[in-house]
Amino acid sequence: MKLIAQSENIENIVDKNSIYVDKTEYIYNLTKDFDRVFFSRPRRFGKSLTLNIIGTLFEKGVDPYFKGTWIYDKWDQDKYPVLHLSFLKFSVNDLTDFKREFCNEILKFAKANRITGFDDDNDPKILLGNVFSAMPDGSQLVLLIDEYDCQLTANINNKELYEEFRTLFRAFYAVLKGDKHIKYMAITGVTRFKDDSIFSVGSDIMDLSYETDYSTMIGFTRDEIKHFYLDYLKLGVAYENGKSQESVTDSEIENLLDRMAAYYDSYCFDEFNKNKVFSTYSVNGFLQDLYEKKTVRFGDYWYDVGGLPSILMNYMYSPNLNIEKLLTSEIEIPYNDFKNPTSLIDINENVLMCQTGYLTLKSELDPYDNVILGPANREVRTALFSLLNLRVYERNVSPYASGKKYVLEQGTVEDIVNLFNEVLAALSYDKYPVKKEPVLRSLLQVYLIGKNHDVRVEQNNSKGRSDIIVNFPKRRVVLELKYTDKVNEEKNKLDEAEQQIIEKGYGLENLGDRELIQIACVFNGAKTKRQITMYKKIVNDQK
Repeated sequence: MKLIAQSENIENIVDKNSIYVDKTEYIYNLTKDFDRVFFSRPRRFGKSLTLNIIGTLFEKGVDPYFKGTWIYDKWDQDKYPVLHLSFLKFSVNDLTDFKREFCNEILKFAKANRITGFDDDNDPKILLGNVFSAMPDGSQLVLLIDEYDCQLTANINNKELYEEFRTLFRAFYAVLKGDKHIKYMAITGVTRFKDDSIFSVGSDIMDLSYETDYSTMIGFTRDEIKHFYLDYLKLGVAYENGKSQESVTDSEIENLLDRMAAYYDSYCFDEFNKNKVFSTYSVNGFLQDLYEKKTVRFGDYWYDVGGLPSILMNYMYSPNLNIEKLLTSEIEIPYNDFKNPTSLIDINENVLMCQTGYLTLKSELDPYDNVILGPANREVRTALFSLLNLRVYERNVSPYASGKKYVLEQGTVEDIVNLFNEVLAALSYDKYPVKKEPVLRSLLQVYLIGKNHDVRVEQNNSKGRSDIIVNFPKRRVVLELKYTDKVNEEKNKLDEAEQQIIEKGYGLENLGDRELIQIACVFNGAKTKRQITMYKKIVNDQK
């Protein structure tokens, strides 16, 4: 069984007999159809490997590292020297150090390719221009720049240093524009801005970030996972069901893929909102963990290394963050804000969260309509709401009973209500006063999702929407919440919630063999109460 790749270098992947998910058809088309390209993707999605493959093809050709891939008998490009720059390796907090490190890479490239007779300089744009001038007539290179925006995103809260880097980058990309010595150029990054760097003076660069034809070039499709990781999928099913790999059925594999999709799929980089991809880092992390621990565990992988903490924390404490819209994946953004962001300093925060991978596209890009964004999957949603818990609640409330079992999964109705009252008692009421039912529902959902419960927010059935549904393998808990601030209204509100559960059959859809716990609840928001004061377990004969 091939190993799961731990490298962003195709030579290492092949030498170690690791799995390479073949994306070479995209790269072939990319190099045939365009001379200069840019594409943004979140961190740890495969941008660096993509550039490494482009560089390897131009510098070494297809032998020996592309045998068995789509491109092997089709690549016909001449060989060119490759200047591959990763800004992740350069200083983010000292401009002088950055320029020195940048220039050292240019000098190393010139020495390796025996380019001489140029003047040295400590400014990257001047030095590279001098190297170009010293190259023989007709000679060309391939220029690859990885994570071009690393220094910008690192200084989102340092406007002075941000501006210094921005100015340097504008000047550098101006030198590159239209230069005849560049055979091919590809640039990657997390963010994309209209006026800050490569698009203002580098207008000959094609931005393919949301181009349909390249929307699955970075990230894994479901079919790719099933094809290239089939042995691991079989292994996972075998571990879960105590059976041999040979006896694993296709339907069991599809079931495992369904569950993987809920956690790691649905990132969209397609202007028509059709093609979706899994997080490459998350899939590899999940399958590596499965292999090493011999068990199936849906952990958080991409978020743990997603980086950009300043951007993320700024968003968590932004007064413009709409928790209810975040919960329902209905964050609406003006088209122009999404398509043409100007700078990191004044970008719409939701657009920035989308570019960095914490939100994703939920609608097509229509110039005449708003763009809708939301969390891609359960892994990212849980991470976001774990952070929101720190903002919303003054102290941590454990979701566990004794024995590390979830209260909602194994507790009584009384246990469950007591947990919710403990959670509500921990609210920062000065910041989040609960004065109406939607706020109550949203804040409880923030807690549950942040604790990695499988929460269905306002789950639709044929008769209406339930407030909260929490799924476990052997139990489903349904809550119908009502709000009042008057003691004499509590009984009527409880009756109303009970009747609604019974009439609309909340939680019955696709129940399977789970135990169904339906609870009608009344929250009294009066200052002297602020708790669930009445509740009732519903006995429903419809199951």
